[in-house]
Amino acid sequence: MNVKIDLSQTYLKTKRLILRPWQEDDVEDFYEYARVEGVGEMAGWSHHQNIEESQMILKTFIEERKTLAIVYQENNKVIGSIGLEYCRDDLDSSFDNLKGREIGYVLNKDYWGKGIMSEAVACVIDYCFKELQFDFLCCGYFLENSRSKRVNEKMGFTFYKNVIHRTRYGVDKKTVLNVLYNNSE
Repeated sequence: MNVKIDLSQTYLKTKRLILRPWQEDDVEDFYEYARVEGVGEMAGWSHHQNIEESQMILKTFIEERKTLAIVYQENNKVIGSIGLEYCRDDLDSSFDNLKGREIGYVLNKDYWGKGIMSEAVACVIDYCFKELQFDFLCCGYFLENSRSKRVNEKMGFTFYKNVIHRTRYGVDKKTVLNVLYNNSE
């Protein structure tokens, strides 16, 4: 189910975006959006309190090699991230022999409502299904996160089940877990 991945050499491009590995000098852009209340909370983590917190998490992104920076080509600014996380324990045994991961994403609030995340997610789905040969991807969203719900719908994810997700800040949140199967075979 949780296939081993290494995105440290992965560079993807869309009309407006470059998806690439994180670099240490991305910390200012990262902190700019990660410190805004309501951004991280929609993804399950608390907004950053200082740039040192962003540096520590950025270092983890680089070391884990499973999260890409979303760079807006127009201004060459990092405006978000998209990662391929381990699948939750909530999946039933029908997934045991399938290759996949859970896609997660966050975007700078200044760029919400412009179709940017749908563009990034579509690109990563294509990469996962065509290049990495994944059988499926999961994606979840908190019930109150209508923006992530809309991205899930646009990308063709279908309802799998409702779950309770414990956030990194210790709150249990009602979450919809969706799945998308690779039908290109």
